[in-house]
Amino acid sequence: MIELSGVSARYGAVPAIADVTITVGKGEAVGLLGANGAGKSSTLRVISGLLRPTSGSVKLEAEDISSLPPHKVAALGIAHVPEGRRVFPEMTVEENLEIGAYVPAAKVDRRRTMELVYNIFPRLADRRMQLAGTMSGGEQQMLAVGRGLMLKPRLLMLDEPSLGLAPVMCDVLFEKIREIHAMGTSILLVEQNVSRALTLVQRAYVLESGRVIMHGESKELATDKRVQAAYLGL
Repeated sequence: MIELSGVSARYGAVPAIADVTITVGKGEAVGLLGANGAGKSSTLRVISGLLRPTSGSVKLEAEDISSLPPHKVAALGIAHVPEGRRVFPEMTVEENLEIGAYVPAAKVDRRRTMELVYNIFPRLADRRMQLAGTMSGGEQQMLAVGRGLMLKPRLLMLDEPSLGLAPVMCDVLFEKIREIHAMGTSILLVEQNVSRALTLVQRAYVLESGRVIMHGESKELATDKRVQAAYLGL
C-alpha cells in the first residue's frame, strides 16, 4: 500500500532520516522501532506530508505522493495520530471526533463512523459530552486514535501510543489497536516499547541515527541477539 524508497529528509541543516526504504502492505501491521531520535517520528511526518523529503519517493499504491500537502495526503486515506495525543482540550469528545472526519469522503459517513469508534472505545461513548482536557491520559489517547479512525483510513499511523500511560491502560490500548487491525486497517506503528510492539505487528524496521539498520518478521527480531541487547534488556 505505502512504499518509501531511498527517502531522506532534514529539518533545516539537521538530517532527520537518510535513505529510508520501507513498505506496508494492504491490511498489514508494521512497526518502526528504535531509540529516541532514531528518525521514527520523522518517517511518519514524511509520509503524512508534514516534512518534505529531500530525496527519494513516497508512493501510495504506486502513486507518488511525495510533494502533496498534508490535507491532500489525509484525503487519500492516510491518518496520522501524533505523539502526545494533541486533542483539543476545550472541545468535547464528540467535537474532537467530528474534526477527524473533515475530508469530504469521511464527512459523508461521519455518524456511522462515530458509532463504530464508540463501539471500539465504549469509554468515549460514556464521555461524549465531556471536555477532552478533563480526561485522563489514557482516555485522551483513545480519543486521539478514535479521531484518526474518523478519517476512515486505509493506513493508520500511530506515533508512540503507549507513551506516558499506566501499564493497565497500555494493555487496553494495544488490544484496541489489535482490534482495529483485525478490521482490515493497515497499521504503521512507532513504539518504544519494543517487546509489546513485536507482539502486535507482523514485520518491523529498526532505525538508528535516521537509517534502517534491520528489518524482519516480528518473531525473528524478537529472538535477534542485537535487538534483545539493545531494546529488550536481555
